[in-house]
Amino acid sequence: MGLNIKPLADRVLIEPVEAETKTASGIIIPDNAKEKPQKGKVVAVGAGTKKNPMTVKVGETVLYGKYAGTELKLEGKDYLIMRESDVLAII
Repeated sequence: MGLNIKPLADRVLIEPVEAETKTASGIIIPDNAKEKPQKGKVVAVGAGTKKNPMTVKVGETVLYGKYAGTELKLEGKDYLIMRESDVLAII
């Protein structure tokens, strides 16, 4: 990806996937009614800690809590940086 950011310790950098614009039945969702995405792709991971090595890897798709992490804007894209413990599951 060419990002100049390396998360420290047990932190991960996640690029959220875009929110759905249409429901399964074909109804278009307006911008003000879209929910914050809870799924994203791991872009970078830290080295982990001695007690807890990292289990997520770059390129994996993960689920995370709705209000987890800190929002960042790098090179015109939105990212989230959070602790690995805020990641709920790997898809």
